[in-house]
Amino acid sequence: MIEAQGLTKTYGGKTAVYNLSFTVQPGVITGFVGPNGAGKSTTMRMILGLDEPTGGTVTVGGHPYRRLPNAPRQVGALLDAKAVHGGRSARNHLRCVAQLSGIPQRRVDEVLDVVGLREVAGRRSKGFSLGMGQRLGIAGALLGDPQILLFDEPVNGLDPEGILWIRNLMKKLASEGRTIFVSSHLMSEMAVTADHLIVIGRGQLMADMSVRDFINTHSASYARVRVPDGEQAAREKLSAALTEQGAHVQPEDDGALRVGGMPLPRISDLAHDAGIRLWELSPHEASLEEAYMRMTQGAVDYRSTADHRAGLQQAGPVPPQGYAAPGPGYAPPMGAPGMPPAGPGVPQPGPGVPGMPPPGVQPGYAPPPPQGYAPPPPPAAPQAPAGAAAPAPREGETRR
Repeated sequence: MIEAQGLTKTYGGKTAVYNLSFTVQPGVITGFVGPNGAGKSTTMRMILGLDEPTGGTVTVGGHPYRRLPNAPRQVGALLDAKAVHGGRSARNHLRCVAQLSGIPQRRVDEVLDVVGLREVAGRRSKGFSLGMGQRLGIAGALLGDPQILLFDEPVNGLDPEGILWIRNLMKKLASEGRTIFVSSHLMSEMAVTADHLIVIGRGQLMADMSVRDFINTHSASYARVRVPDGEQAAREKLSAALTEQGAHVQPEDDGALRVGGMPLPRISDLAHDAGIRLWELSPHEASLEEAYMRMTQGAVDYRSTADHRAGLQQAGPVPPQGYAAPGPGYAPPMGAPGMPPAGPGVPQPGPGVPGMPPPGVQPGYAPPPPQGYAPPPPPAAPQAPAGAAAPAPREGETRR
């Protein structure tokens, strides 16, 4: 069991955690959630004695962590999966931790098997992927077979198989009566893993209840109702009948009606009494993510905005309408800038003009030679006239 009473932590003039009180019970998975900067990691560090509280107390198994006898055998934690010596192999890293904690060396290979790293146990951890490093951190938390386990973002970097594995592992450990305290930003994962939720915002407690109670308290369920397409009059008649009986009706973009504050059987009875056929009558249960977003929207410190890319997108010259880029072999027409002007004495493209292609043929075209054509031999070197002196030989030549 983990118990916090009036826990407060300040750094200079900034208060990270203020008057936080909660209890983490054994036998269930307790999720610890909140926006970025809410104080989750600071709280976990105080639980493990890594940070000293400014005020209040926190105990693990009835003792402050620093006074807990044989703490590594009672508490296991994963706060930073990269807090390992990159030059050591996975097996040697765990051996060092085991030796420092008084844990038998045979336990090292057992946890390597549990996390699926036996085949790479001899590799240096600096070459591990994010998911492999996460598995190694989980192995370190399990090394002492503790009764209390703390995990900070345990699914970070894991593939789908790994996420399913750690989820089932935590459920199995909780079923054995152990205390499981897990922090995560993935509401979809918390919804299928956690039994209980502790929500904090800006260092203060916002909720401490079961997942089901949290969803029911901070969200509203509704029903989707749809009449046959094209029956607008029936849709309006049903909307009026439901509103008259106290339901909250909102039209949806796809033509359906969102009906709140009325159970499905009552909606069905009213539609039947009004003689209206229904194509859809389905319940919509709010998700944990919807409930969480609704509750914590006022405690978010870091909000994103749209990227307007100001100054990065500059408008270029707009080509004239109908313009197309020239293809290969294009030559500007006569009279264009940089070309000789068209006029008398300047050959124009056309049939029978020497050196010019026939109409419709791109400049640069050369007709194929006739069959049997052979290029003429190069002209012979000019002969010196009779009686003329022969040229002097160049260096390295001999005159014959």
